[in-house]
Amino acid sequence: MNTYLVTGGAGFVGSHLCDALLARGDRVIGVDNFNDYYDPARKRRNVAAALNHPQFTLVEADIRDDAAIDSIVTTHRPVKIAHLAAMASVSYSVRNPKIYQDVNIHGTLNILDAARRNDCQGVVVASTSSIYGRTDKIPFVETDPTDLPLAPYPASKKACEVLAAAYFNSYGLPSTCVRFFNVYGPRGRPDMTPYMFTDAIANGRPITLYDGGRPRRDWTYVSDIVAGVVAALDADLGYEIINLGRGEPVMMRDFVTIIEELVNHEAQIRPAQLPVSEPVVTFADVSKARQLLSYNPQVSVAEGLARLWEWYQQEVRS
Repeated sequence: MNTYLVTGGAGFVGSHLCDALLARGDRVIGVDNFNDYYDPARKRRNVAAALNHPQFTLVEADIRDDAAIDSIVTTHRPVKIAHLAAMASVSYSVRNPKIYQDVNIHGTLNILDAARRNDCQGVVVASTSSIYGRTDKIPFVETDPTDLPLAPYPASKKACEVLAAAYFNSYGLPSTCVRFFNVYGPRGRPDMTPYMFTDAIANGRPITLYDGGRPRRDWTYVSDIVAGVVAALDADLGYEIINLGRGEPVMMRDFVTIIEELVNHEAQIRPAQLPVSEPVVTFADVSKARQLLSYNPQVSVAEGLARLWEWYQQEVRS
């Protein structure tokens, strides 16, 4: 039985990852600080089932606390760490840039150094498709330039990737940086577009649709993302950067139409210009993930949104 540490273990992707590792027989240490960026009660519901599992341990700690992180890693001796804890959201980072340095960069440095000091066999670091910025070159390939981020959030993730490279080159710590593309599904954060649109349309509130709904996003269902992270944990790759997306961008107006049909309610659309912090398209080239991780996303956007709507009715409207 292997032991894995999952930071952000009570969050959206993190809680699904904990469940997946437990389901295959691993021991899991989930770390979360339950901050109030959104209602901590939602995060506690995310891990309610895992808390009943004998191989799951939840530790409430902040990744910015170097001594706490080192103690957790020293005590539990994980074979590898999945580092998912972060401040997310492009728009929030534009309004509150300094916290992204504090949480994402400083926190990642603490995780990498604890892994180094305790002889962990590797770290998987969650990164973002936002790192590619606004580019005419599609699909996005891992070797594309990422030096012109559109907001502090992707800039902080770029720094995390560079730190991971430094720890591999300086100390031989294997690190795989996985760039998530527009993750959605049950337990999604309330500030994320799929949840916001579903909630607004279901309750007759207007939604803001940029540029007539023409922007395209590479929506990737959470179980496919988790499968990619698990494969990255299982692989021995040295240092790599790998896209995890579906590879099939969907126009935002079409995305809204699917939600309208599921909810059986027409959206009230409030038009707006695309913010300078937002790209026109996200589009993952996942050939590297297929080659190195046998990654093969399974869930279509229509099916994924149907699962999101089912969860919403059970968990949010109950």
